[in-house]
Amino acid sequence: MKFSCEKYLLQAAVATAGRCAASKSPIPALEGLLIQAGTDVKVTGYDLKKGIYTTIQADVAEPGSIVLGARFLNDIVRSLPGGIVTISTEDGLNTRIVCGDSNFATVASDSGDYPELPSVDREKSISVPQNILSKMIRQTVFSVSDNESRPIYTGELFEVKGDQLTIVAVDGYRLALRRETVDTGDVEDCSFVVPGATLNDLEKLCGDTEEKVEITVGAKHISFVVGDTVLVSRRLEGEFLNYNRSIPAEFSITLEADRAELVDAVSRVSIIIDERTKNPLRLTVSEDCITINCNTGVSQAKDQCPVKGGKDADLEIGFNNRYLLDALKAAPADTLKICFNNASSPCVVVPADGGDGFSYMILPVRLKAGV
Repeated sequence: MKFSCEKYLLQAAVATAGRCAASKSPIPALEGLLIQAGTDVKVTGYDLKKGIYTTIQADVAEPGSIVLGARFLNDIVRSLPGGIVTISTEDGLNTRIVCGDSNFATVASDSGDYPELPSVDREKSISVPQNILSKMIRQTVFSVSDNESRPIYTGELFEVKGDQLTIVAVDGYRLALRRETVDTGDVEDCSFVVPGATLNDLEKLCGDTEEKVEITVGAKHISFVVGDTVLVSRRLEGEFLNYNRSIPAEFSITLEADRAELVDAVSRVSIIIDERTKNPLRLTVSEDCITINCNTGVSQAKDQCPVKGGKDADLEIGFNNRYLLDALKAAPADTLKICFNNASSPCVVVPADGGDGFSYMILPVRLKAGV
């Protein structure tokens, strides 16, 4: 095998595919990247749960394929000077990487030891602009559960109804929902759950562009095509939460708040909270004001945020500061409605303009007297 290409193309391909290379695996080949030189050069990373392959333009003198350690190759390519990189093999797996005066020699692994990525049997396909999909993921993925005892909640629900795509994440303490109008073509209504780890990789692949991500849904796997890169992942199986029944439909207290002002107030009070104390925020809701305070036993903090509404309100409610901040920071609106019923019912954050593009639900924590 022998090919030459621009360093920046190879570096980008290695970094992209390397996201799916296994850090440690009983199959040593999976800790590497599969490099296949044919008409172009294809670089693949795979950890048996998800895989990425991307294609770059190259001058291929001799076709062939090898596997090189992902971290090792990334470190080498990143260190090379700018210009043309040539990768070649001699006498089987003896491999040389040359760029300018830089010259590395190593022994590759046999590409025959590299497992084949699963094929996605095309059942349904939709397309979503990269900029929209990346925002939807970024504004919900923080609510994905990391508890492997309920695997279905370690992913996000994708639900297609008509021309609406809804993405929902839930971890037992909070729920994040984003909805957008997208081009679903003639796809029938459907739903599927994508692992959160896959979506974190996908969000990084998407750019701030209206170019489409093609999503193909199979029986057990799903693929995302982003330009010259393809991300393949298993689907999560199980029964996802019925989110429509979980979000309260009516509220006794509805406030309007400036998102930035509320984020600042919550952030300031949160300074005294750390992983050791984990004390909750105590929110006192009154007319035209939310008072936020926290007492860790060692430190105290208090701040206020002006709001509209709250007439005759008399509510004291506690929240995990991180859960509340995640929702407020992710909310894609300058003015928010903060909705309550009582101290033991969920708080729901929605846009003040009445749109249904996003909704965040946070469960309160029980407050102890004087804490």
